[in-house]
Amino acid sequence: MNDPFVPCVGGILSADIAVPEHEREVRFYSRMLTTGENPLWREDLMNNRGTPIIGLGPRSAEIDHLPLQWMPHIQVADVAASAKRALALGGSELMHGKDDDGNSQWAVLLDPQGAAFGIIPVVPAEAIPSIDAAAPTVGHIAWLDLTVSDASATRDFYRQVIGWSVQDVGREDAGERSADFNMVGADGNPAAGVRHARGVNAGLPPVWMICLPVGDLAESVRRVHEEGGKIIKATEENDGEPARAVVQDPVGAHLSLVQG
Repeated sequence: MNDPFVPCVGGILSADIAVPEHEREVRFYSRMLTTGENPLWREDLMNNRGTPIIGLGPRSAEIDHLPLQWMPHIQVADVAASAKRALALGGSELMHGKDDDGNSQWAVLLDPQGAAFGIIPVVPAEAIPSIDAAAPTVGHIAWLDLTVSDASATRDFYRQVIGWSVQDVGREDAGERSADFNMVGADGNPAAGVRHARGVNAGLPPVWMICLPVGDLAESVRRVHEEGGKIIKATEENDGEPARAVVQDPVGAHLSLVQG
């Protein structure tokens, strides 16, 4: 993923979740994300430019049926057509927003493996925040990953529902060669990954995992523990410093962190 704010089919701008224990969750994310001398996120969970990228809402009766997962908002050419295609391919629809004329505005879907995601129309270019390439790192969704038992079937589902194209990513586990998949947006850049649940990816939950950059990853990891979360899996640089951490928050939702 190059430019994090791209108006195109398959582009991912934001994500949200509705949680119980809302005040505790806001504190957890605020503490975890606001590390480093120049934090990439503000205490109100907007990024350091004041742009709303992640939304953390309270659980309520009308949305209590939504799974406890971070749900990325993925841009598609036609919300109604994508939702219909998802249902035909074995997915399900949790919510579907329409205007007064019955035109689809957005939808929340589940894929056949149970991963939740939102679809929205391609965002107008004038609504996209402009980022100077020479400016310091800005808080954004750095990557999106889905780890499942049947990555090939999941790849095909999203290729048809979202309109992503696919790049094979060769890998080897215990001498066995296989391929994971990068899902590529209409701008030609990889936007997400679909991975086999084996090797280094074994044990990860089959949910869309948003990856957020932070100012000081080591300090963020320390605060995860301090605020009641868990580190599910971590990788390290050669010097022993953390490179990526898969986090379970206090109410059980998952995401990952990288050094910004």
